[in-house]
Amino acid sequence: MIRYIGKRLLQMIPILIIVAILIFTLMSLVPGDPVQIMLGDNATAEQMAEARANLGLDKPFLVRLGSYLVNILHLDFGNSYTQGTAVGKELLARFPKTLTLAFFSIVFTVVIGIPIGIQCAINANKLSDKIWMFLTMLGNSMPGFWLALLLVILFSVKLNLLPSNGDSSLKYFILPVIANSIGSLADIARQTRSSMLEVIRSDFVVTARSKGLSERDVIWKHALPNALIPIITLCGSRFGFMLGGTVIIESVFSIAGIGTYMVNGINSRDYPIVQGSIIYIAFIFAFIMLITDLIYAYVDPRIKAQYVKAGTKRKK
Repeated sequence: MIRYIGKRLLQMIPILIIVAILIFTLMSLVPGDPVQIMLGDNATAEQMAEARANLGLDKPFLVRLGSYLVNILHLDFGNSYTQGTAVGKELLARFPKTLTLAFFSIVFTVVIGIPIGIQCAINANKLSDKIWMFLTMLGNSMPGFWLALLLVILFSVKLNLLPSNGDSSLKYFILPVIANSIGSLADIARQTRSSMLEVIRSDFVVTARSKGLSERDVIWKHALPNALIPIITLCGSRFGFMLGGTVIIESVFSIAGIGTYMVNGINSRDYPIVQGSIIYIAFIFAFIMLITDLIYAYVDPRIKAQYVKAGTKRKK
């Protein structure tokens, strides 16, 4: 298992390098001059040339790319063009806000979505199942930013129950968590229903019922554990997307996380901010998928045995 974890961690290095190359190239091709945005339209040609030289933007593309990759390998994301601060330190300072939003979003999604999916599977094709499936399809179709604005209008403007922006306490995260979770909650509910429908028709479930076990024990102790693998996969990927996909939600609710930081960097053509944010998110996403694989081994001993077997073969 340790060898497997080490191998996966080493595999992250080329992935992050490829991501760094792609985002550096894309940022070099997007329209807009960061120097002109920094200095304004009244800047002279000499001032712009001096600023480009100070930022290293006057060098050829391959030279700049090579220097950037070397810095990335030393965990140096560079300094912001507009703020002059170290991007790495800013990302570390802002990450707890993004992690808080993503963590409570995935908890809310799992706690609500999985029971809904189980109930739909138990009552498959009944009226309650059809109603829930309609609601999940509706929730999956709602754009997050649109739902966020509706929540602000209802709970902040009309009812004055919850704050509409900020991140100074947990109550500020209630509306963002709901807006960030609805789409994922719908997906997990539908996936849980599908996985449970496959399992509850299995022979071992029939055997468990024939032994006189309660329906609750049959569903939660026998059927659900055997249906968890695809659910865990979806939860892991959704958690990763929440960490990287809270850009709009953070902007709507003025949460000082990585998403807001990246949006500001895009608007000001601040290349180090955008590049550093995406690489940071890519690493977090890859790490979450590693944790997801390890959870597989905890849930299903057969998968753990495969990891151990693979490690034993390499030792031989």
